[in-house]
Amino acid sequence: MVVGSEQRGHRIVLEEPQIPFEPKVIYEDRRIIVVDKPHFLATMPRGMWHAETVLIKIRKLYGEPDIIPAHRLDRATAGVLVLVRDPAARRAYQMLFQEHRVRKVYQCLAPVRPMVRPRTGTVRHLAPPRVFPLERRSRVIKRRGVLQAWEERGPVNAITGIELTTGQGCLATYTLYPQTGKTHQLRVHMSSLGLPIVGDDLYPRIQTRAYDDFPRPLQLVARRLEFTDPFTGVKRTFTSSVPLDSQEEA
Repeated sequence: MVVGSEQRGHRIVLEEPQIPFEPKVIYEDRRIIVVDKPHFLATMPRGMWHAETVLIKIRKLYGEPDIIPAHRLDRATAGVLVLVRDPAARRAYQMLFQEHRVRKVYQCLAPVRPMVRPRTGTVRHLAPPRVFPLERRSRVIKRRGVLQAWEERGPVNAITGIELTTGQGCLATYTLYPQTGKTHQLRVHMSSLGLPIVGDDLYPRIQTRAYDDFPRPLQLVARRLEFTDPFTGVKRTFTSSVPLDSQEEA
Protein backbone atom coordinates (compact mmCIF):
# COMPACT_ATOMS: atom_id res chain seq x y z
CA MET A 1 0.00 0.00 0.00
CA VAL A 2 1.22 3.48 -0.83
CA VAL A 3 1.05 6.03 1.97
CA GLY A 4 0.69 9.62 0.83
CA SER A 5 0.77 13.17 2.13
CA GLU A 6 0.14 16.61 0.66
CA GLN A 7 2.91 19.13 -0.02
CA ARG A 8 2.83 22.23 -2.26
CA GLY A 9 -0.29 21.01 -4.00
CA HIS A 10 1.16 17.62 -5.00
CA ARG A 11 0.74 14.28 -3.26
CA ILE A 12 4.01 12.84 -1.98
CA VAL A 13 4.27 9.05 -1.66
CA LEU A 14 6.54 7.07 0.63
CA GLU A 15 6.91 4.11 -1.73
CA GLU A 16 7.64 4.24 -5.44
CA PRO A 17 4.46 3.25 -7.31
CA GLN A 18 4.35 1.56 -10.68
CA ILE A 19 3.65 3.68 -13.74
CA PRO A 20 1.60 1.62 -16.23
CA PHE A 21 3.36 2.99 -19.33
CA GLU A 22 6.56 1.94 -21.07
CA PRO A 23 8.98 3.85 -23.32
CA LYS A 24 8.86 2.64 -26.92
CA VAL A 25 12.18 2.25 -28.72
CA ILE A 26 11.90 3.88 -32.15
CA TYR A 27 15.57 3.77 -33.22
CA GLU A 28 18.88 2.35 -32.09
CA ASP A 29 22.44 2.02 -33.31
CA ARG A 30 25.72 1.36 -31.52
CA ARG A 31 25.86 4.90 -30.12
CA ILE A 32 22.29 6.00 -29.35
CA ILE A 33 18.83 4.71 -28.46
CA VAL A 34 15.82 6.89 -29.27
CA VAL A 35 12.56 6.32 -27.42
CA ASP A 36 9.02 7.63 -27.53
CA LYS A 37 8.53 8.62 -23.89
CA PRO A 38 5.01 8.34 -22.44
CA HIS A 39 3.43 10.90 -20.14
CA PHE A 40 4.03 10.39 -16.40
CA LEU A 41 7.38 8.63 -16.81
CA ALA A 42 10.37 10.69 -15.65
CA THR A 43 13.49 10.81 -17.82
CA MET A 44 15.88 9.85 -15.02
CA PRO A 45 15.83 9.20 -11.25
CA ARG A 46 14.88 12.17 -9.12
CA GLY A 47 12.91 12.55 -5.92
CA MET A 48 10.54 9.62 -5.42
CA TRP A 49 11.17 8.19 -8.89
CA HIS A 50 13.91 5.65 -9.61
CA ALA A 51 12.83 2.35 -11.17
CA GLU A 52 9.86 4.02 -12.87
CA THR A 53 12.01 6.21 -15.11
CA VAL A 54 13.02 5.94 -18.76
CA LEU A 55 16.71 5.69 -17.92
CA ILE A 56 16.42 2.76 -15.50
CA LYS A 57 13.91 0.92 -17.67
CA ILE A 58 16.12 1.20 -20.76
CA ARG A 59 19.25 0.22 -18.84
CA LYS A 60 17.47 -2.91 -17.63
CA LEU A 61 16.04 -3.67 -21.06
CA TYR A 62 19.47 -3.59 -22.72
CA GLY A 63 21.57 -4.66 -19.75
CA GLU A 64 23.79 -1.60 -20.30
CA PRO A 65 24.44 0.45 -17.14
CA ASP A 66 26.38 3.14 -19.03
CA ILE A 67 23.34 4.47 -20.92
CA ILE A 68 22.59 8.13 -20.14
CA PRO A 69 20.14 10.68 -21.60
CA ALA A 70 21.47 13.23 -24.08
CA HIS A 71 18.78 15.67 -22.88
CA ARG A 72 15.67 15.62 -20.71
CA LEU A 73 11.90 15.84 -20.96
CA ASP A 74 9.70 16.74 -18.01
CA ARG A 75 7.92 13.83 -16.39
CA ALA A 76 4.62 15.31 -17.58
CA THR A 77 5.76 15.72 -21.20
CA ALA A 78 5.70 12.87 -23.72
CA GLY A 79 7.66 12.44 -26.92
CA VAL A 80 11.05 11.86 -28.52
CA LEU A 81 13.95 11.32 -26.13
CA VAL A 82 17.54 10.50 -27.11
CA LEU A 83 19.77 8.33 -24.90
CA VAL A 84 23.48 7.65 -25.45
CA ARG A 85 24.73 4.10 -24.99
CA ASP A 86 28.39 4.59 -25.96
CA PRO A 87 30.32 6.48 -23.21
CA ALA A 88 32.78 7.78 -25.81
CA ALA A 89 29.88 9.46 -27.67
CA ARG A 90 28.22 11.16 -24.69
CA ARG A 91 29.74 14.59 -25.04
CA ALA A 92 29.13 14.84 -28.79
CA TYR A 93 25.40 14.16 -28.49
CA GLN A 94 24.91 16.23 -25.35
CA MET A 95 26.62 19.19 -27.00
CA LEU A 96 24.13 19.02 -29.88
CA PHE A 97 21.43 19.92 -27.37
CA GLN A 98 23.47 22.33 -25.28
CA GLU A 99 24.53 24.29 -28.36
CA HIS A 100 20.97 24.32 -29.79
CA ARG A 101 21.95 22.34 -32.90
CA VAL A 102 18.82 20.20 -32.61
CA ARG A 103 15.59 21.34 -34.22
CA LYS A 104 12.77 20.61 -31.81
CA VAL A 105 9.09 20.58 -32.72
CA TYR A 106 6.42 20.20 -30.05
CA GLN A 107 2.64 20.02 -30.24
CA CYS A 108 0.11 20.87 -27.57
CA LEU A 109 -3.60 21.33 -26.99
CA ALA A 110 -4.70 24.68 -25.60
CA PRO A 111 -7.78 26.90 -25.66
CA VAL A 112 -9.02 28.83 -28.67
CA ARG A 113 -9.55 32.36 -27.39
CA PRO A 114 -8.10 35.86 -27.74
CA MET A 115 -4.49 36.08 -26.70
CA VAL A 116 -3.68 38.24 -23.68
CA ARG A 117 -0.76 40.65 -23.47
CA PRO A 118 2.06 39.17 -21.37
CA ARG A 119 3.26 41.16 -18.38
CA THR A 120 6.87 41.02 -19.55
CA GLY A 121 8.87 40.02 -22.60
CA THR A 122 7.74 40.50 -26.19
CA VAL A 123 5.38 39.01 -28.77
CA ARG A 124 6.27 39.40 -32.44
CA HIS A 125 3.64 38.50 -35.04
CA LEU A 126 5.39 36.84 -37.97
CA ALA A 127 2.61 37.21 -40.58
CA PRO A 128 0.63 40.35 -39.66
CA PRO A 129 -2.21 41.11 -39.45
CA ARG A 130 -2.70 37.45 -38.45
CA VAL A 131 -2.08 36.66 -34.80
CA PHE A 132 -0.26 33.40 -35.60
CA PRO A 133 2.46 32.43 -36.20
CA LEU A 134 4.23 34.45 -33.55
CA GLU A 135 7.49 34.54 -31.64
CA ARG A 136 7.44 34.78 -27.84
CA ARG A 137 10.59 36.06 -26.12
CA SER A 138 11.09 36.50 -22.38
CA ARG A 139 13.31 35.78 -19.41
CA VAL A 140 12.28 32.51 -17.70
CA ILE A 141 13.66 31.60 -14.27
CA LYS A 142 13.32 28.18 -12.58
CA ARG A 143 14.90 27.51 -9.19
CA ARG A 144 15.51 24.04 -7.77
CA GLY A 145 12.91 23.11 -5.16
CA VAL A 146 10.33 25.59 -6.52
CA LEU A 147 7.58 23.93 -8.55
CA GLN A 148 6.86 26.80 -10.93
CA ALA A 149 9.12 28.76 -13.21
CA TRP A 150 8.35 32.43 -13.71
CA GLU A 151 9.06 35.32 -16.06
CA GLU A 152 10.87 38.46 -14.99
CA ARG A 153 12.35 41.54 -16.62
CA GLY A 154 15.89 41.20 -17.87
CA PRO A 155 17.92 39.72 -20.73
CA VAL A 156 15.90 37.29 -22.85
CA ASN A 157 16.84 33.63 -22.32
CA ALA A 158 13.72 31.86 -23.68
CA ILE A 159 12.43 32.03 -27.27
CA THR A 160 9.52 30.05 -28.71
CA GLY A 161 7.84 30.12 -32.11
CA ILE A 162 4.12 29.31 -31.91
CA GLU A 163 1.72 28.34 -34.70
CA LEU A 164 -2.01 27.68 -34.51
CA THR A 165 -2.29 24.42 -36.45
CA THR A 166 -5.88 23.15 -36.17
CA GLY A 167 -8.92 24.02 -34.08
CA GLN A 168 -11.71 21.79 -32.77
CA GLY A 169 -14.41 23.62 -30.85
CA CYS A 170 -12.94 25.36 -27.83
CA LEU A 171 -9.53 23.68 -28.22
CA ALA A 172 -6.78 23.94 -30.81
CA THR A 173 -3.56 22.17 -31.65
CA TYR A 174 -0.56 24.49 -31.48
CA THR A 175 2.86 23.69 -32.91
CA LEU A 176 5.74 25.02 -30.83
CA TYR A 177 9.31 25.65 -31.96
CA PRO A 178 11.59 26.28 -28.98
CA GLN A 179 14.86 27.96 -29.90
CA THR A 180 16.08 27.67 -26.32
CA GLY A 181 15.62 24.98 -23.67
CA LYS A 182 14.71 26.58 -20.35
CA THR A 183 12.85 24.38 -17.86
CA HIS A 184 9.05 24.62 -18.38
CA GLN A 185 9.63 27.19 -21.13
CA LEU A 186 6.76 26.06 -23.37
CA ARG A 187 4.30 25.77 -20.50
CA VAL A 188 5.25 29.22 -19.20
CA HIS A 189 5.07 30.86 -22.62
CA MET A 190 1.67 29.41 -23.48
CA SER A 191 0.29 30.34 -20.07
CA SER A 192 1.65 33.89 -20.36
CA LEU A 193 -0.41 34.32 -23.55
CA GLY A 194 -3.58 33.26 -21.72
CA LEU A 195 -3.46 29.87 -23.49
CA PRO A 196 -2.46 27.35 -20.80
CA ILE A 197 -1.83 23.83 -22.08
CA VAL A 198 -4.64 21.38 -21.34
CA GLY A 199 -3.86 19.17 -18.35
CA ASP A 200 -1.22 21.53 -16.92
CA ASP A 201 -1.29 21.31 -13.12
CA LEU A 202 1.35 24.02 -12.60
CA TYR A 203 0.40 26.89 -14.93
CA PRO A 204 -1.15 29.35 -14.54
CA ARG A 205 -1.67 28.07 -10.98
CA ILE A 206 -0.68 24.99 -8.99
CA GLN A 207 -3.47 22.43 -8.79
CA THR A 208 -3.69 19.48 -6.42
CA ARG A 209 -3.16 16.44 -8.61
CA ALA A 210 -2.39 12.85 -7.62
CA TYR A 211 0.69 11.31 -9.26
CA ASP A 212 -1.58 8.61 -10.72
CA ASP A 213 -4.15 10.90 -12.35
CA PHE A 214 -3.45 9.08 -15.59
CA PRO A 215 -6.68 10.06 -17.41
CA ARG A 216 -5.56 13.72 -17.44
CA PRO A 217 -2.06 13.95 -18.92
CA LEU A 218 -0.44 17.22 -19.87
CA GLN A 219 -1.32 17.65 -23.54
CA LEU A 220 2.24 18.42 -24.62
CA VAL A 221 4.32 16.15 -26.88
CA ALA A 222 7.89 16.52 -28.15
CA ARG A 223 6.69 15.60 -31.63
CA ARG A 224 9.90 15.70 -33.66
CA LEU A 225 13.67 16.02 -33.28
CA GLU A 226 16.03 16.73 -36.17
CA PHE A 227 19.83 16.90 -36.08
CA THR A 228 22.92 15.98 -38.04
CA ASP A 229 24.63 12.99 -36.47
CA PRO A 230 28.03 14.17 -35.17
CA PHE A 231 29.71 10.87 -36.12
CA THR A 232 28.14 9.89 -39.43
CA GLY A 233 27.04 13.26 -40.82
CA VAL A 234 23.62 11.75 -41.56
CA LYS A 235 20.58 13.94 -40.95
CA ARG A 236 18.41 12.24 -38.31
CA THR A 237 14.68 12.85 -37.91
CA PHE A 238 12.68 11.14 -35.18
CA THR A 239 8.92 11.49 -34.69
CA SER A 240 6.68 10.68 -31.74
CA SER A 241 3.41 8.79 -32.22
CA VAL A 242 1.96 9.78 -28.83
CA PRO A 243 -1.46 11.30 -29.60
CA LEU A 244 -2.97 14.48 -28.27
CA ASP A 245 -6.35 13.86 -26.66
CA SER A 246 -8.83 16.28 -28.20
CA GLN A 247 -11.48 15.08 -25.75
CA GLU A 248 -9.69 16.81 -22.86
CA GLU A 249 -11.41 19.88 -21.50
CA ALA A 250 -9.60 23.17 -21.06
